[in-house]
Amino acid sequence: MTIDPTDCDDRLLQAVLFDMDGTLVDTEPYWIAAEYALVESYGGTWTDEDARSLIGNALPTSAVYIRDRGGVPLPPDEIVERLLDEVIAAARRAMPWRPGAVALLTQLAERGVPCALVTMSYARLADTLTALLPAGTFATVVTGDQVADGKPHPEAYLTAAERIGVDPAYCVAIEDSNTGIASAEAAGCVVVAVPHHVPIPPGAGRTLVQSLVDLDPDGLEEIVRSRRLSVRAAR
Repeated sequence: MTIDPTDCDDRLLQAVLFDMDGTLVDTEPYWIAAEYALVESYGGTWTDEDARSLIGNALPTSAVYIRDRGGVPLPPDEIVERLLDEVIAAARRAMPWRPGAVALLTQLAERGVPCALVTMSYARLADTLTALLPAGTFATVVTGDQVADGKPHPEAYLTAAERIGVDPAYCVAIEDSNTGIASAEAAGCVVVAVPHHVPIPPGAGRTLVQSLVDLDPDGLEEIVRSRRLSVRAAR
C-alpha cells in the first residue's frame, strides 16, 4: 500500500498496533509475582531488577533467564506454562486495564481504524483479554507462540501489518518497553511510547506520552503525518 504523505485528504493512520502487557493492561505485577513464586519454590533468589529486565521479552527468552538466574530446574517451555497459568488466573480475577485503554480502542473502532494486538504473551492469555472486548475490536492478534522470533525482532509487528494488509510505515505501534519499541521501530512502524514500569529514552521519530488518556484517533493521525513528512524531508 502506497500513500502520498502530502495528501491531506488521505487517511494516513492505516492501523494501530497495541502491545498488551504493560500497555493495554497492567499485568506486569502479575508476571513478577508469578516469577517470585516459581523461583522461591525451588529455593532460588529473585529480585525486582531481575523482573524488570524481562519486561517485553519473548517468553522463552525470559524462561531461560529464570532457569539460569533463579535456579529453576525445569525446561523453558514448562516455566512459560507455569507462569502463564498464574497470570491468567490473576487476570481472570481482575483485568487491570491501563487508564484510557478501553476508551481509545472504542474511539478507533468508531473511526474504522483497524487495530491489532501484538504481544509476546501466548494466545491463551491474549484470549483472556479479547474475551472482555466487543467482537472485532482487533483485526488480528499476534502472540509470542505464533512467531519464530520474538521482540525485539520485528517479525511480530511485520506479521500484524501483513495480516491487516497495510504498510507498517503508516501504522502506529503503542509500546511500554524498550524491547517492544525496538521491535516496532525495526518493522518500520511509527512508535508511540507510554512508559510505565521501565523508563523509555527519547528517540528519533519516537513520541512519548504519559498515558493512553493523552491519545485519540486525530492525534495519532497527526503523529503519522508528521513522521511521514519528516522522512520525506530527510531524503
